[in-house]
Amino acid sequence: MSIATQEHIINTSTSTPAELKKTFTSEEIQALLPHRYPFALVDRIIDYIPGEKAVGIKNVTINEPQFQGHFPGRPLMPGVLIVEAMAQVGGVVLTQMPEAEGGLFVFAGIDKVRFRRQVVPGDKLVLTVELLWVKQRRFGKMLGKAEVDGQLAAQGELMFSRVD
Repeated sequence: MSIATQEHIINTSTSTPAELKKTFTSEEIQALLPHRYPFALVDRIIDYIPGEKAVGIKNVTINEPQFQGHFPGRPLMPGVLIVEAMAQVGGVVLTQMPEAEGGLFVFAGIDKVRFRRQVVPGDKLVLTVELLWVKQRRFGKMLGKAEVDGQLAAQGELMFSRVD
């Protein structure tokens, strides 16, 4: 069993064999990521595979501050916030890896991002982020995808760098 996998083992209260942690509540996400309101954009992690990928949920609601100006009478979630939400799901994967110890992963680049569908209040954004690689324990690349009702809303490659 790898070190990364060992760190993600939890014991259940019923004395059954240890199992992999596959979901994270909003409180657990806040313990992992520094983002806070109004910039905490992930409500829950619904599937997590250590060192590989995570799937998160962002429930888009009309009372979010960006909808006051984007756009009055026709609220649309800004594309940069969709990308940021994907990055925060990716942050959950990165913060759980030994490479993250003692630092914070921040954006180093964004490539091949395309927006395919509008995201509006009432939508449930499903964010899937897969780790492509980590180099020198400082740089990482991930593939992110955002969907609403099974329709692709956005996708792209996200690059990260660890800062101490």
